[in-house]
Order: sequence, then structure tokens, then C-alpha cells
Amino acid sequence: MADKTPKPEASEASPKASVPQKEKAEKYEYDGKTPPLNIFLHWCKACNLCIAFCPKKVLEPDRDGKPVIAHPEACNQCGICWLHCPDFAITSTFK
Repeated sequence: MADKTPKPEASEASPKASVPQKEKAEKYEYDGKTPPLNIFLHWCKACNLCIAFCPKKVLEPDRDGKPVIAHPEACNQCGICWLHCPDFAITSTFK
């Protein structure tokens, strides 16, 4: 006997599991209020690696040679400054 039940279409036979799409990372934009970085000056030894490696030249040394945020609007949160800081004195306020 022939089976008279309708066969499901190919798309119905094996539905693909719903794979969550990666959300696009938010792009950092300076709002003029919160600085893009936290710098713990009491942890900093003024090695200036963060200043040297910053591709946007956001940081500049103060009179003691420790970094200060001179151009916060230029920061794109690349992470180079806090990843290279040997004292972990820099953290992001965004990531």
C-alpha cells in the first residue's frame, strides 16, 4: 500500500537550528561626560608605554611623567594602552 500522507518539503524535514547571530559590537563614541579610560595614578610608575603605543595620541604625560587623558574624543577603545600597562593602572569605562 502506498502511503498517502503528504511528505514534508526539504525545508520542513530538517529545520536548521536557530543559530544566534553575533550582535555587532557597539562602537565607542565619547559623550563629553565620562572619560574613555580610568587611570589609577597611584599604581602608575610613569613608564609611558601607554603614551608611546597609543595610535590616536589620546594620552600625554603630566609634569610627573604619568599619563593624563589629553584628547578623549580621539579614543577608539582599541585597548592597546591597558593591555601594555605593566601595572594594570589603566582600565576602560566602555568595554
